[in-house]
Amino acid sequence: MQHRPPAPRPAARQRRARSARVLAIAGVLLLIAVVCSWVPGIIGTAAAAALPWTGLALGVVCVLALFLARRVLLLLLIPTLAWALAIAPSAPGLSATPAAGATPIEIVSQNVRAHSGGAAASAAELAATGADVIALTELDGDSLTAAQDALAAEYPHSYAVGTVGVWSRYPLTDAQPLTLGLDWKRALRVEVQTPDADVAVYVMHAASVRPGHQQDRDTMLSGIADAVAADTAESIVVVGDFNAASADPALGAIRSELDWVRPTDGTLGMTWPAALPLTRIDHVFTRGLDVLSSTTERAGKSDHLATVTKVSIRSSD
Repeated sequence: MQHRPPAPRPAARQRRARSARVLAIAGVLLLIAVVCSWVPGIIGTAAAAALPWTGLALGVVCVLALFLARRVLLLLLIPTLAWALAIAPSAPGLSATPAAGATPIEIVSQNVRAHSGGAAASAAELAATGADVIALTELDGDSLTAAQDALAAEYPHSYAVGTVGVWSRYPLTDAQPLTLGLDWKRALRVEVQTPDADVAVYVMHAASVRPGHQQDRDTMLSGIADAVAADTAESIVVVGDFNAASADPALGAIRSELDWVRPTDGTLGMTWPAALPLTRIDHVFTRGLDVLSSTTERAGKSDHLATVTKVSIRSSD
């Protein structure tokens, strides 16, 4: 006579059912978190900042479901696909080689953290990378002076206004302060005369985001999108502290005008906080340029990592 395996004990069935319910609820909550990253306003800003870690949590739930309640895996497919769709625009990219005869241009940018006393160290360490253009944000009076002293010899061309500044090995022309819809200057535009062509470089330090205080930042992000939309320059780079995670809906306007530069080091390019980067709020956008590489680097005493991006003029062929 063939013997059937013993039926699961009632207690075991109850544990499995309870595990399935808990994992299913977790999956639904994670799906809601992912969907929130598409919602404009503070909800979308918070959800976008957490999006990479939402994916990590989703991975843990999937592994638990594999061992405890496999039937839940089908349900978890929905938040997994939604997360993949949400994170895709922020995924890493590939490095490239410059077109024949093109001159690579390295642009670095860092929020040096006002009153940290680290601007000189940041400037010196960024200059040591061999960068052609250095953009610094969150400058106060003392840090601006320190940066100017550190960079004057190697970067004779500079322009600073408000909390932002740019230093270049190449001549600068058409320097302009920008308010981007606010009453104070936290951005600038210059044209860098590179060996191949002039490149319009924007540097911005977006207003901070705090509960109930997001409108100033959103106004600046809309303003920079409007500025580059009206810019007739063939080659544009926008760098700085945007105070917005890569998937933040508030970046939608500038993403529609320029190409968001993907990190080419296989990471998500997180920049803040420097001690344990959890999100990318320092960005690079381009138009009319080939991105050769883009990564991050620690410099000075700042709570932000620097972005290090190498570009070249896009061939017209």
